[in-house]
Amino acid sequence: MSRIEATFKALNRPALITFIMAGDPDVQTSMDVLKALPDAGADIIELGMPFSDPMADGPTIQLAGQRALKAGANMHRTLQMVRNFRAENTQTPLVLMGYYNPILQYGVEKFMNEAAEAGVDGLIIVDLPPEEASEAQTLAKAKGLDIIRLLTPTTTEERLPKILEGASGFLYYVSITGVTGAAQADLNKIKPHIEQIKTHTDLPIAIGFGIKTPADAAEMAAVGDAIVVGSSIVQTIAEGQSAGAVSQQVSALAKAIA
Repeated sequence: MSRIEATFKALNRPALITFIMAGDPDVQTSMDVLKALPDAGADIIELGMPFSDPMADGPTIQLAGQRALKAGANMHRTLQMVRNFRAENTQTPLVLMGYYNPILQYGVEKFMNEAAEAGVDGLIIVDLPPEEASEAQTLAKAKGLDIIRLLTPTTTEERLPKILEGASGFLYYVSITGVTGAAQADLNKIKPHIEQIKTHTDLPIAIGFGIKTPADAAEMAAVGDAIVVGSSIVQTIAEGQSAGAVSQQVSALAKAIA
């Protein structure tokens, strides 16, 4: 059983998934925050792979990637962060999230081998549709890496089988038709859609994009199997707050969905 599957099975509540950008604003600060997240209440962690053209992200995460790249972030250092994290934490699932270009540049097979060796559990590759994912999916599966697929409010029932093909770990439901950090989703609109999706799969569904406050988290947790909070945490880091301040923020979110 994978760490992701074991985590969802062990919880009797929705999971809290937190996102930070690897290397933002520098490697040491980012590492301090990463190590602090599980004790603060994060059940699963998404670690962003910095990229110069993150088309699905709003300004907050775009700027985080720029800060990280300016500070010298690259794929090698991102994977080293995972190794350093795993030296102290062997339980918390860790998912790399980002775009396909940096993986291609690194070498797809090399990336999959090193990600698995470092202790990565799953991948969210935002701009890689199922029709183009054969190579990455085959290599990832061979190394035991979950391929976590994206769903949106515009995903049709006819499209679902293709998206679910080869998906594992959990599904990431992008709750708004916009970029990260945008306005909050309309719960009344997404609830019936998520219920429909659940008739096609047993995979947990995590709801992300636009979730900023404990109140937002509690509302979405009533519908999803997990909630994802990213931009508001990244903004706290951007304001120069310490790992302790981020921990307090995450603790408040965890309490809201307990």
